[in-house]
Amino acid sequence: MLPHYISNFIKVLLLVGVLSFLAINKMLAQSTSPTIVRGILNDAQTQEPLIGVSVYFPDTQIGTVTDVEGKYVLKANQAFSQVRFSYVGYKTVNRSIAPNQIQELNLTLDNDSQQLTEVVIKGKRRYRNKNNPAVDLIREVIAHKAANQLQQYNFAEYEQYEKLRFSLTNTPTKLKKNFLLREFPYLTADLDTTTLKGRALLPFYIQEVFSNNFYRRNPDKKKKIITAEKKVDFGEYIDSKGMQAYFNHLYQDIDIYQNNITVVTNQFLSPIADAAPTFYRFYITDTVATQNGKLIQLTFEPRNETDFLFAGNLYVTQDGNFAVQKADLGISKTINLNWVRDLRIKLDFTPDEAGKYHLSKSEMRADLGLTPKGNFGMYGSRLVVYRNYAFDKPQPINFYEGLPIIAAELKTQPDENFFNANRPDSLTASESTTYTNIETLRNSPSFKRTTDWATLLIAGYKKAGPKIEIGPVATFYSFNPVEGFRLRFGGRTTPDFSKKINFDTYAAYGFKDEKWKYYLGATYSLTDKTIYDFPVRSVRVSYQQDTKIPGQELQLIQESNVFLSLKRGVNDKYLYNKTFNLEYLQEFENHFSYRLGLKRWQQSPAGSLEFERITTSENQSSLLSSLTTAELSAELRWAPNEKFFQGKIYRTSFIGRYPVFTIRGIAGVKGLFDGEYNYQQITLNVFKRFSLSQLGYTDVVTEGGYLFGQVPYPLLSIHRANQTYSYQFQSYNLMNFLEFASDRYASIMLDHCFNGFIFNKIPLIKKTKFREYVTLKALYGGVRDENNPAYNSQLLKFPVDASGQTTTYSLEDKPYVEGSVGIGNIFKFFRIDLVKRFSYLNHPNTSELGLRGQFKFDF
Repeated sequence: MLPHYISNFIKVLLLVGVLSFLAINKMLAQSTSPTIVRGILNDAQTQEPLIGVSVYFPDTQIGTVTDVEGKYVLKANQAFSQVRFSYVGYKTVNRSIAPNQIQELNLTLDNDSQQLTEVVIKGKRRYRNKNNPAVDLIREVIAHKAANQLQQYNFAEYEQYEKLRFSLTNTPTKLKKNFLLREFPYLTADLDTTTLKGRALLPFYIQEVFSNNFYRRNPDKKKKIITAEKKVDFGEYIDSKGMQAYFNHLYQDIDIYQNNITVVTNQFLSPIADAAPTFYRFYITDTVATQNGKLIQLTFEPRNETDFLFAGNLYVTQDGNFAVQKADLGISKTINLNWVRDLRIKLDFTPDEAGKYHLSKSEMRADLGLTPKGNFGMYGSRLVVYRNYAFDKPQPINFYEGLPIIAAELKTQPDENFFNANRPDSLTASESTTYTNIETLRNSPSFKRTTDWATLLIAGYKKAGPKIEIGPVATFYSFNPVEGFRLRFGGRTTPDFSKKINFDTYAAYGFKDEKWKYYLGATYSLTDKTIYDFPVRSVRVSYQQDTKIPGQELQLIQESNVFLSLKRGVNDKYLYNKTFNLEYLQEFENHFSYRLGLKRWQQSPAGSLEFERITTSENQSSLLSSLTTAELSAELRWAPNEKFFQGKIYRTSFIGRYPVFTIRGIAGVKGLFDGEYNYQQITLNVFKRFSLSQLGYTDVVTEGGYLFGQVPYPLLSIHRANQTYSYQFQSYNLMNFLEFASDRYASIMLDHCFNGFIFNKIPLIKKTKFREYVTLKALYGGVRDENNPAYNSQLLKFPVDASGQTTTYSLEDKPYVEGSVGIGNIFKFFRIDLVKRFSYLNHPNTSELGLRGQFKFDF
């Protein structure tokens, strides 16, 4: 045994040796330089920065992802000689690097295919939700949705840039040789030939918007302040504001955390909706290493490829938050969607300092065309970049009052230097020339001639000089049982005549009744804009002497339109009207409006219609030649967040998720302008679309009215009937004109579209992409004794036919009910309904069944 002091000495030597080894090893490690790679990654074709690209050292878990500007920094203390770049939809790239060096590596990644591709999963065994780890994972994502949305914060704000672009597509040769474009060679001088393989893009619309956005959770409120905006303007021929509203209606914000996502006017079920496991198949297909940990790649596809569902990939964090870091969404080519050849949505989320992921980039691209495989069509894209998030910074209480979207009050408007300095990425060559090209095109005489003829075909108006246009041409010829062959000619002034005042007129002649009809109207704008520019504030005065069918009210079409001359059944009860109108209209930016009116109305019976007294005094004829009334009216209308396109005649509203309220009050004043009756009437109408996701949507109209006072039947509420073969939603399609009159009533109309939900499940029929419709309409009302000719001999008799049988009735103790089943999307634009009438079948000249058609353009 060694002496005690020798043993202790050996232990000390061993301890010193171990400590020396560790110290030397640490110094050697510290003396080795780290391997650092930084750079920027861009798309090889668009040169746009790529967000969320995985950058990592192969065969390790050391990695990172690119930020909103495409930048990355990858760092390790070890020596690595290779780095890998991986991104869904792009070719994976490996690059050699110098170990233990600080270096910059900027790359462009090539897309696997320039075509918008769909996700196809093949070779899967029988799919089940039970004991499926992919389904378990997506259920965790669904359970954590509330914690990963912006709505988790009391307050949030961020900056936003959005770019919306639409282009014509075709092969480069066909675009340059197009007979409409040959006169404008500058349009095809700089085509985009990189976005779509084999086709060129000719941009015709571009819009850029910078904004600051604010959110408050309680009460829920949003505010968007536009700080800069730039878009093309086509001038007087095209409603640029309406075009902007329509394109934004097609390409709405994409929020994957919502149950339903609206894309090109249709609702798609989100792959992380509460019901997603019922409609989607999910597969875990990969894991991706990033600086913030591993991501799980979830591939998903629709169980039924014709339903409104996506296919693509989700990248989910493994940090316990189950947040979506990236999403690629596409559609199946067999989906029941019109005009869309292909569609792709990319969403990128970037973590903040607290590790919460927020949307940093959203991009939607759609290839639209009349045929599935043709070259000609339209290509639209919307890019939105979100940056500089800030949370829980409350604004003043009154900050959220007023309109949800406003323009910032700036001393000077942002110029081109502002856009160049603040765009997340510069415009492409074809995009940058779009502004100047359209401005040049707008001032071209050839373009003005072309759009003039196009306006004639679409809207029915044709310029007859710079200040007058004639039309609408569809009303120039028509026929009916009272007037026989009818010719009409009219026109109006244009804003070139005056921005403040507009005149319109027409004259018509019936060759059977040999009577002239005419109309004169003038509208004066009380703003510095025309009467077509929202919001309108105007005064209108008009006088009309013409025929009218009692109870006919048409939507978006004029009564003398030649296409409505053909009618079913007996249709010979008309009125000759002489009407003077004075009206004031005030619209507000929040889409609330009111009208105040004064109307003198003289109506005389025409055709087989008669105003026959029940009792007569001495020397008094039993037939009354005319009725004269003077009315004061007020109408209030509120359509929250309404978007519309202003046409030459009508505004076409884009149906959204908000209801439309209209309330109207009328007071007849006896003695005013020879008015013969005192009465008051109030009417309320509410329209609302209810979206039911995969089950389609339901349009609902409820209406009620009440009339106070004693009046003859022409002044009662004559319910909207339709004896044409065109389907009218807010009319009763198997009710005869002047069949029902009421002084009090309530009605409901339901029109449900299944969007192919049923037909998509039937093997042969699903290829047709037909869509199913079901409609139900019910009207309940009545006439008080004081307004019922059966109980009040001071009134006029209800009309009768040639055999003396009554043809006008009050609604008794049962409602009028009709319903229909229909097939839509025939040739992608036609709908046909089989309509059935369920009540009052004993009335003369009634039809229990009928076919009605309707042209309807829809995606």
